[in-house]
Parts: sequence; C-alpha cells; structure tokens
Amino acid sequence: MRKGFLEMRRTGGVGAVARFAAALVGGVALLAWFGSPARSQAPQGGNSLPPVTVEAPAKQSARRAPPRRNDARARSTPRRAPQAPTVTVQSQPSVVPTFAGGQVAQGARLGLLGNTSTMKSPFNVTSYTEKFIRDQQAATGADALILDPSVRSSHPTGGVVDSFNIRGFPINEGNNGEFAFEGLYGIAPTYRIFTDYVERIEVLKGPSAALSGMAPNGGVGGVINVVPKRAEEDLTRLTASYGSAARFGGHWDVARRYGDGKEWGVRASGSLRDGDTPIDRQSETTGVGSLALDYRGERFRSWLYLIAQTDRFDAPSRPFLMAPGLQVPKAPDGRLNVTQPWEWSRINDQSALLRTEYDVSDQVTLFADVGGSRTNVEPFFGLPTIVNTRGDTTSTPQFFGLSIDRTTYDGGLRARFDTGFVHHAVAFQASVYHDALYRRLTNGSLVGSNIYDPTVAPTQFANEISDRPRLSDSELTGLSIADTLSVLDERALLTLGVRRQGIEANNYLSNVGTLTSSYDKSAVTPVVGLVVRPLDNVSLYANYVEGLARGDVAPQNASNFGEVLQPYVAKQYEAGIKVDFGRIATTFSAFEISKASGELSAGRFAATAEQQVRGLELNVYGELMPDVRVLGGVSLLDGTLTKTAVAANVGNTPIGVPSIQANIGVEWDLPWMRDLTLNGAVIYTGRQFIDTANKQPIPDWTRLDLGARYTTAINGRKTVFRANIQNVTGESYWSSVASFGTFFLGR
Repeated sequence: MRKGFLEMRRTGGVGAVARFAAALVGGVALLAWFGSPARSQAPQGGNSLPPVTVEAPAKQSARRAPPRRNDARARSTPRRAPQAPTVTVQSQPSVVPTFAGGQVAQGARLGLLGNTSTMKSPFNVTSYTEKFIRDQQAATGADALILDPSVRSSHPTGGVVDSFNIRGFPINEGNNGEFAFEGLYGIAPTYRIFTDYVERIEVLKGPSAALSGMAPNGGVGGVINVVPKRAEEDLTRLTASYGSAARFGGHWDVARRYGDGKEWGVRASGSLRDGDTPIDRQSETTGVGSLALDYRGERFRSWLYLIAQTDRFDAPSRPFLMAPGLQVPKAPDGRLNVTQPWEWSRINDQSALLRTEYDVSDQVTLFADVGGSRTNVEPFFGLPTIVNTRGDTTSTPQFFGLSIDRTTYDGGLRARFDTGFVHHAVAFQASVYHDALYRRLTNGSLVGSNIYDPTVAPTQFANEISDRPRLSDSELTGLSIADTLSVLDERALLTLGVRRQGIEANNYLSNVGTLTSSYDKSAVTPVVGLVVRPLDNVSLYANYVEGLARGDVAPQNASNFGEVLQPYVAKQYEAGIKVDFGRIATTFSAFEISKASGELSAGRFAATAEQQVRGLELNVYGELMPDVRVLGGVSLLDGTLTKTAVAANVGNTPIGVPSIQANIGVEWDLPWMRDLTLNGAVIYTGRQFIDTANKQPIPDWTRLDLGARYTTAINGRKTVFRANIQNVTGESYWSSVASFGTFFLGR
C-alpha cells in the first residue's frame, strides 16, 4: 500500500494515515492478545475478487441478563431460521431478529416510535442485515441498497457522494447530510456511509417529518437509518480483500463483553484500503476507524459511538450536465473517465454520539442523546457539460475548501399503560439540530475532453486559501408526541402523532461571509397510521404522513430577491398488505406523494410548482426453500408535474423519475457441494428524463451481477472466500439522474 501512503502525504494526510495505521496495528495486537479464533467480514467493493475471510464461533459464557423491556415486538415462529445467541438486554435500540435467510430483519426503527416489528408497522420499511451486507461485499450504503426496488443511487460508482432517489424524490443531495444514525440526523458522515461500522441499514419509505424530524436538506422520499455495530457477543474477525484493478484492503472487527452480568461492552473495528479502481486513471484510499462502548445495567443503559473516516480520490467520477436542446448521446464504456488525473478529492469525517436510557419504572423510560459530527472537504475538480452529440465536454475545475459542523441534542420519554382494554405506547421527544457551513471557492481554467475518447489536459494546481467564510447555518427544533393504541392483543394498532418543527436559517454571500437572507419559520406535521392483523401472519396497513422542507430563498435574478418562501409540505397517502409465509415475506403497497417547490416565472420567484408521484411497490424476501434465498421486488412509478409556471410542462414526467424499477437477487447453496453458494442479481431501471420538458431522455437499462462464496476450515478456523462481479455483460448505460438534471454513467 505504498502508493496510498505517498498520496496521502502529498495531500497533507500523514497524520490521518498514522492514526488509521495505528488502529489496524492495534487490531492485530488485539487478535494476538485475546487469542481467540477469528471471524471474517466480507471485503469491500462491488468488483472485488476473492478475499480470504476467517471466521469461527467465539466462546459463549454464562450470562445474567435482566428481563427485556423493549417496544420491539417482532415475533418469531418455529419456521424461522435459527438465530445466533445474543446478549439479552432491555435497550430500545436492541437489534431485532431476522426473517428466514438472514438478509432482512423483522423490524426497524421508526424514528420517534423506536424499534417496531415489520408486521406491526403502518409503513413500508426494510432493514438490511450485516450478513447481507457482508455477502454482497458492500463497501458503502449505496452498495448495500442495490436490491431495494424503491431506491436508486443517483451518484456514480467511483464518486464522492452517496445520494439517492426514494419513491421518486431525492435524498442526501446537499451538503448537510441526510443519513440518520440511530434515528438521529447530524451524526453520520456527511457524504458516504462505509459499512465497516454498520450492523444494519434501514429504509423507511415515504415522508416522516413527525417521526424523524425534517431532513437537513429537505428530502421527503424516505429515511435511510444506520444501525451501528455494538458488542452483542464475543467476536474476532479479520478480512483481507482485493478488488480489481489493483485495490488491496484489510479490515478487523473485535467485540467483547465484560462484568459478572456482561454489563460492559466494547466493539472496535477499522480498515484501510488503497489502490487503483476499475475506472481509468482513478485510485482511492479509504481509512475507517470506529469504537462502540456500552453499559447495560438493570435500570440504566448508555452507549458511546465514535467514528472517523477518510476518503481520498485521484480522478473521482463526476456527473454530467447536458447542453439544452440536444439529445443525450449513447453512453460510453463505464471504465472511461473524463475526469483529469490531476483532479482530486479528500474528505475527512469525525462523528460521536452518546445515548442514555433510564427506566423510572417498568412502564416509563427516560432517554437523552447528544452528538455531532465534523466534515472537512477539499476537492479540486469540475462538472463536465456535454456540448454536442459527439460527446465533447467542457469543464472548469474548482477548488473549494468546505467545513461542515453539526450537533444534535434530544431527550424525552416512552411510557406504556392501559386505559380499559386499550394499551398505549406513548413517546415524547424534544430535539435540537444545528449545522454551520464554511466555504471558500476558487476557479481553475476551462478543460475540454470527450466521453468516448478522454484526453489529458495540462496539469492545473488548486489555489488553496485557508480562510473559509461562513456560507450558511441553520437550527431545527422540534417537539413531538405519538401514541400507538392497540387492542385485541395487538390485532389492531392505531398510531397518532404530531410534531411542531421550527426552522431558522441564515445565508451568507459566497467567499465573503456577509449576511444576505434570514429565515425563521415553523410548521406542524401530523402522522396517522393504522394496522389491522386478521391473522398472525397478515397485516393490512394504511397511513397519512407529511414531510417538511425549508422554503427556498428567491435568487438574485428575481424581482423579490431575498424573500423566503414558506416551508414546503409533502403529503403521502399509503395503503398496503404484508404477508409472512414463514420462509417468504412480502409487502405490497400503493402510495401517493405530492410536494410543492419554488420556480422563477415572469421575473418573480414563488412556490408555483408541484410534483406528484403515485406508485405500486412489491417487496419479497426470505427463502424459497432451505438452500435458496431471494430478495428484491418491483416499483411502478407514475410521476407527474401537476403544477408549473410553464403550461406546456404540466403533465410531464419529473426529472429522474422512471416508470419502473425492478430488482431480483438469488442465492443458492449447491446441494452437491453445500459449502459453495452461488449468487446473482438482475437490476432494471426504466427510461428517465434530465429535463422538465421531457425532450432529453436517457434509455432504460439492465445490469447482471454474479458471485460466489465458499466456506471451509483452515487450522480449525472457519474461513470464507467471496467473489462478486458487477455488470458481468459489460453493459454501457447512463444509470440515474439527480433532481437538478445531472446524470451519471453506470459502471
């Protein structure tokens, strides 16, 4: 990994390398000290070639665990796949069991409502397990969500951001970060989630302002929540990986519990990966370190999470813009890269979260959380514009130094009580989220290239200026209350909730830091959810829920420059059915989401536009039979511009909303060779438009991924070899479109 160390020194990252190298050495020392058999984690990277992973059951000691007091009511039946033993705890964020096959969990966190069983949730939510993430060799959150039919990554492989479309609406497209971490915004790294510290990734589909609060960038399509790893049972795991073209990596993961009743827990993990990617002229160095400490007593529980990660690219992949009025040319080979070899990006994140819970009684629990994150961004690259159908591009590299500071505080209580034959689960929460952005921009010189025949331009150097004037700051405050009423042994559940959201924001002149506009608004958002369970394995559900996004500020070219619009309210109506067949579980839902937005018309900026997406979703996961697992589904979307100042565009399809998204992934344990598992996935996305006039489409595309894993024992230690290959047929395709019309090359 000499190249990676030299590169990080060139970009001023010697200290970061030293810290992460020390973490890796510490991990090896821990392995030697504890002297226990190793367990493996899958390698990272979708194009990885076979890694060596070492895995063995850890020793189990007798454990004294207090009775469980948990709102998670996920059920388990004898038909389930057997579960690995875990420490029994009282905590609200405890990990719920999995469905058969182990790829999807039986429940997920619903913001204010906490952990909730899938069959008792009035929403469409899917929780992907650490087992699934390891077997997919998913390096990032985007890799882990590749088989969710409601989700599409809207940023390219080899890029610096994980952004998404969920139910046709954008998530995590801005600089404030919209990944939730343990249900809270402002903790997770801003741009990319690495799976080294991820136990599960949960996707709640649809708006959820009353449950999770307003997303910092105003995303309303859904919530992606990271459940971090923590010490459940003693574990030692070591992974070595190799990804084409020449990217090597190592990962370690150690967990231990201590004390007479195993009250104290520690889990530490880290990784370092470096080398050339399959994309031309591109290399990436990543380092990750995480530490989770916890105390689980009879009444009091506390968790501390610490994360540090660095992500450094040479020639990072960039999205494209298309000149107006021209048809999008045919996609080039996904390995080609118009980004110059002297363009680069380096991003460092540090995050911390302290969570506490105290049981006042068996029925009342108090909780309080405090945390935050800091992100430092220093890229030097441009945004290429395709200027003709021959694929010629122009781009002006920019250096911008960007600092993002975020903090989160919240507290409240959960209570359980009965009024007659009605059982209540009440939650109250008060929260404060704050962010501040500081930025300095400088421009380079225009560069020309071609998507089919990239050229190397003379080297330019970034004009780095240390001073970073304030660009924006905001504070989101909230008061929430919700009550889930249930009767007939939870055969019928009604959830009622409301949140009052305060939004204060200030915007400052770029590169100067003088105040240009201020914002102080508030809104009330409700949630209503109903679940009826005529049978143990059948749930009928419906919900009405609202999302919230801060109103836009009128731009300089508007006659009402500086005017702040009222917050945008997104409204969702949804109904569906969930059926658990024992080995296979399915969810079928129908929904409608509408959201207003601002636009410029006749020189004035106003909230005169509206986008509506109606959809049908089918999710399937579980085991077709004991040795065949399946995961996937289909999402049919009908996106419409219901209002716009341009009359000709009314009724058109919104930017980046396809009519269909379909995925299917299958794993097969070979009956004549039980230690060998084959896997494959087919991913399909329909045609999308990059403009509201619907004159510039990108065609539909299909991708085939294949892989295998082999389990054996070496010196008495369980060892797993995994190999996965993306885009086996080598398709060239434009993969997705962001909400502002940039589009991305599939890999």
